[in-house]
Amino acid sequence: MKLSPYFYDLRSAYQAELDDLVSDSEGNDVLRKRLAEKRNEMAFLVQMMELAPEMVAVVFHRGFRFTKPAALEHLLGLPVNELPDWHSLTHAVALEPWAMSLAQTVLREPQGARFLTVAAGLEYLQQHARLAPAAASHADSDAEDDGEDAAEHDDDYSALSADDAVDPQNSRTREESSANWLADVGFERKE
Repeated sequence: MKLSPYFYDLRSAYQAELDDLVSDSEGNDVLRKRLAEKRNEMAFLVQMMELAPEMVAVVFHRGFRFTKPAALEHLLGLPVNELPDWHSLTHAVALEPWAMSLAQTVLREPQGARFLTVAAGLEYLQQHARLAPAAASHADSDAEDDGEDAAEHDDDYSALSADDAVDPQNSRTREESSANWLADVGFERKE
């Protein structure tokens, strides 16, 4: 699988958005509560679909069932201007019952059908995190071929499994990765 530059950039933003929702300042697991709050704000959030799709796409976390992975893997390699709309993916992706009303809200918007495609792609990457590092290495080699600096796109989350984002038992790994990243960019470590 090869990620397009669009999904390559969005995958880490999507993962970071999920990571932000996982725990509160005291380290308590609050993902379900925060996702429920975001889902209740869907009518407002649709205004951000084009500007910050990763912030809205988290509303659909665990809201898709992927019946034809090959179709999603093909989709993830397409440039943004060639992404199909949601209706052409219904043979490959199904919505969980609880997500259908949210999808209807999104589909009323001018770019809603394309956004649902993006949300499905991001969630597929998150659920199948083992594909992201391999896809990232393909994208890195492509970026080097294009003369870009692939190091600009590195992130500490590409090696995490899908369950790491929601499993409080793995919070120590996230905390260590976060502390390392902050130290690398010049912040002092917390004791």
